[in-house]
Amino acid sequence: MSSTLNLSLTDELRSFVDSNSGEGTLYATPSEFVRDMLRQRKLQQEAQAARAGIIEGYQDAIKGRTIQFKGDLQSLMKKAKR
Repeated sequence: MSSTLNLSLTDELRSFVDSNSGEGTLYATPSEFVRDMLRQRKLQQEAQAARAGIIEGYQDAIKGRTIQFKGDLQSLMKKAKR
């Protein structure tokens, strides 16, 4: 499902969007360009959260805050993907 969002842009941002969409660019329309920028930002935020979690885990391990895992990691990862 999709929905619409109306944006007010400064002249500078509108020029940026226009210069990155249309003939001779990767995006046929300004909407395609903006959607892709939003997707990229979402992925950046998700990657940043993952990095923060990994760093937190390393810090826990360095400080000895660990527990022994006696489960099946592959099964656990398969369940997490669902």
